[in-house]
Amino acid sequence: MKVFTGIVQGTGRVLSVVTTPAVWTFGIELPDAEGLLRGASVAVNGVCLTATTINGNQVSFDVIPETLQRTNLGSLEVGSPVNIERSLKMGDELGGHLLSGHVMDVGVVTRAVPVGDGRDLTIKCPENLLKYIHEKGYIGLNGASLTVGQCIGAELNVHLIPETLRLTTFEEVAVGDQVNIEIDAMTQTVVATVERMMKQEN
Repeated sequence: MKVFTGIVQGTGRVLSVVTTPAVWTFGIELPDAEGLLRGASVAVNGVCLTATTINGNQVSFDVIPETLQRTNLGSLEVGSPVNIERSLKMGDELGGHLLSGHVMDVGVVTRAVPVGDGRDLTIKCPENLLKYIHEKGYIGLNGASLTVGQCIGAELNVHLIPETLRLTTFEEVAVGDQVNIEIDAMTQTVVATVERMMKQEN
């Protein structure tokens, strides 16, 4: 299984989108494709995709309909910026938290405001993910490992520092935009274990 850290390495830009009923092919200019081989995994907005063709920093990825339905990749068009992370290699520093690139659902940005040189985002989350989300917990948003601020109802808040804005697309995210959400496997396991124990006690 390919693993990511949620430490976005930079932004790419969509160069082309070719659509067919069976698959969409995205041509994306990566910030750095040095050493990338055909068949390698790259997280694009947090979605684990396989490189199919490589020409310098221009890389193609095939995306099936199910992935388009579960993520925000279906809304990408030529010129769209995307967060990029290459998969973790043995010996690499783990600076974020472990992610698989398997997006669980999308949230919707309900508020985006500057705070000094940073930015605060409020995101409405799908009900099926709320049990995994808690204040000061980790969450993967568009492939970036972030710490949850406040949780109020179905909404969560994240505080973005200038360095995060510099390396990601979050400076351009607007109210109404969808963001990909991934909950790390450890959190999912803890929640599932607690739920099972509570059922047994009842």
